[in-house]
Amino acid sequence: RSQPVLPMMPGVPERRSHDYVRAGTTTLFAALDTATGKVIGSLHRRHRAVEFKKFLLKLDKEVPADLEVHLILDNYVTHKVPAVKTWLAAHPRFHLHFTPTGSSWLNLVERWFAELTTKKLRRGVHRSVQALEHDIRAWLADWNEHPRPFVWTKTADEILDKVAAYCRRISDSGH
Repeated sequence: RSQPVLPMMPGVPERRSHDYVRAGTTTLFAALDTATGKVIGSLHRRHRAVEFKKFLLKLDKEVPADLEVHLILDNYVTHKVPAVKTWLAAHPRFHLHFTPTGSSWLNLVERWFAELTTKKLRRGVHRSVQALEHDIRAWLADWNEHPRPFVWTKTADEILDKVAAYCRRISDSGH
């Protein structure tokens, strides 16, 4: 934001400026352990295959060697370049699963990103990339002190039935 967020007071809602000054960006790669809720995260200044491979290396070090690693990813090109494919071929315990376009809701780490956004970032005023990264690291550390797994509120059959109904609806649309 270009101005500090003004806090709520009795009878006055929180106020914030509509504009912001872009101080730069950061990329957060994150892997959620669906059983425990623990998140392994890695911040990078760029979003290229080089940074994604660094994240894969971090996962390889932090996840016990006797476990298979299943990563659910979006279809971003960074995840599919030859350098990443070569790395994956040399690390067969890693399995990539890609969500269909527009189906990020299938990936529970996206729910964690929503928590990060609503509870830490949306109200924040970050005057630098370093300040943003500091807040993200603090959120990640705090989350992992008391991780909470996300639980689907519908059964797999209910979700699949809804997706099938949607697919029938769009395929019958006549377009």
